[in-house]
Amino acid sequence: MDTLVSIRVFCAVAELKSFASAASRLGLSTAMTSKHVMHLENRLQTRLLNRTSRHVSLTESGALYFEQTRQMLDALQETEEAVSKTAVTPRGTLKLSAPVWMANTIFAEILSQYREQYPEVRLDIDLSGRLVNLVEEGFDVALRMTQGALDPSLVARRLSEVHFHLVASPEFLKRNGRPQSLADLEGRPFLAYSFVSADGTITLESPDGPRVVHLDPVMKSSNETILRMAAIHGMGLTFVPEILIEQELADGRLDAVLPGTARGVGTLYIVYPSRKYLSAKVRTFVDFCVSQSRLKRIQSENAAEFVRSLASQT
Repeated sequence: MDTLVSIRVFCAVAELKSFASAASRLGLSTAMTSKHVMHLENRLQTRLLNRTSRHVSLTESGALYFEQTRQMLDALQETEEAVSKTAVTPRGTLKLSAPVWMANTIFAEILSQYREQYPEVRLDIDLSGRLVNLVEEGFDVALRMTQGALDPSLVARRLSEVHFHLVASPEFLKRNGRPQSLADLEGRPFLAYSFVSADGTITLESPDGPRVVHLDPVMKSSNETILRMAAIHGMGLTFVPEILIEQELADGRLDAVLPGTARGVGTLYIVYPSRKYLSAKVRTFVDFCVSQSRLKRIQSENAAEFVRSLASQT
């Protein structure tokens, strides 16, 4: 059995998490697809995939093998094109993980312009905002925000600074009073990200150093949009990235609360697995994003990341 073909089959199964879907893509029977994976497992003397009747997932060894062989296949394709005197053209499916709020007109236009420049690349975008495992789940790149160190196994390119504000509607502030200090935030209704501790305890900087503040998490969600909308309708205070509330602050639907104190800054990165040779689709997409000055206005991966970092300081 051709080992290179078996590797291609294994990578398809790992990416699609299904023997049947991989078989359909490659024009093979499901039985032959399974035989190719078994051939590799016998050759390596290790299990690469966990199989149940409804689910396929990578083992630890399988995740490592998938990452390395996918890199090899990408490099092989580009080498064959170069040897045949064909330009190395970005092609294939680029799988991207991004936060919910990236469903905005700025990023949509950037994606459209990338596709116009590289029409042979298809985009598969996950906007759940969850922290995905790039290698194990088959993602090529991700947008992530952090105030500290990133996963050392990933390569990161800086895109922009991230600014967050604590905001509430004028009606909420009129009804509950406008906080004049961090102490005034104690017990206030809080629209919290799902990653915040159950009691709504966060740490904010004050002139006297870090201060622990206990808010009342009246609603929790991992979706920034619903929290922002709830704040507009007067449900409570919430932390949001500046890019999401520029219009609301301008037209008075939201007010910044303690703007000189209750705020934070992080950095947005585009990250991808460390590889000796990058595929053309990944290299061009990363470089394209880094070159976009408009991304400087897209200022957060996920407000949950910031609030989670605050909660972790308590």
